[in-house]
Amino acid sequence: MTTESTRSELLDAIAELGREHPNWRLGQLLSNLAMAAGRRDAGGVWELEDHEALAAAQHLLQHRAAVPEGGG
Repeated sequence: MTTESTRSELLDAIAELGREHPNWRLGQLLSNLAMAAGRRDAGGVWELEDHEALAAAQHLLQHRAAVPEGGG
C-alpha cells in the first residue's frame, strides 16, 4: 500500500535524480530505480512498489558518484 507521504517523497526523489542525470530519459530513470531495488527481470518496473523505489532512489542519491552517467 502506498501512502501519500511515500508517493510525495518518491516524486521528489525522482525529480532530484532527473536534475542529477539530465541525460536519463524518464524510462531509463525508472528502469534504473527498479534495478537498484533488485528488480532485474523484464517486469521489474511494473512490479516495483513505491517504498522500494523510494529506498532505491535514496540509495542512488546517496551514492551519486557510483552511478554512471550512461544510465546504469
